[in-house]
Amino acid sequence: MRLDKYLKVSRLIKRRTVANEACDNERVSVNGRVQRASYDVKVGDRITLRFGARVLSVEVLSVQENAGKAEAAAMYREIPAEEQA
Repeated sequence: MRLDKYLKVSRLIKRRTVANEACDNERVSVNGRVQRASYDVKVGDRITLRFGARVLSVEVLSVQENAGKAEAAAMYREIPAEEQA
């Protein structure tokens, strides 16, 4: 699944166009490398999002085409700041 679509389906970012812009502005990195919106997300990837001063890192647990509110939260695991390296 494309990175911009994964961010939208998992509800990390509300809209796909906003997710696309975040990728274009190099605010999204996967496994330590800045990636384009077309990057193919796989289970085990570590995604880091930068929103101004706030940084959010998650590990991909599952990839689904559609997800409700409850399933969306189960698609990733938030990585605490101490674990980020």
